[in-house]
Amino acid sequence: MGRLKSTLAKQANKEDQALRDLLSANVRKHRHRRDLSQFSLAVKADLSTNFVADIEAGNTWVSSLTLIKLAKALEIEVYELLKPEKASVLPDMETEESRLRAIIDSLSRDLTEVMRDAVDKAIERSG
Repeated sequence: MGRLKSTLAKQANKEDQALRDLLSANVRKHRHRRDLSQFSLAVKADLSTNFVADIEAGNTWVSSLTLIKLAKALEIEVYELLKPEKASVLPDMETEESRLRAIIDSLSRDLTEVMRDAVDKAIERSG
């Protein structure tokens, strides 16, 4: 009976670590997509920077409240923090798509900033 408990405990630990690793990867992925530092994410989620670092390192598990805070700060749904990445049949295309998406996101941010500056200048001139 003792060996069965030990085996079940080891399996539970493996599953727990798998969930931690999944959460870790998804927090990091979405933080990078939002171009946030760990510090910025911690501030937005009202968490400590060390706690965010521990989550991303897979060293800790979180409460449901923390999952909600992280999702809100990352502007995603809570389930996306625990959603496994799909196995890609064509990993090179997925990498290329990610790279292109990052370029488009960066250009979009730059364009938004330029447009804001132009609107601000136009308002200053008209006022």
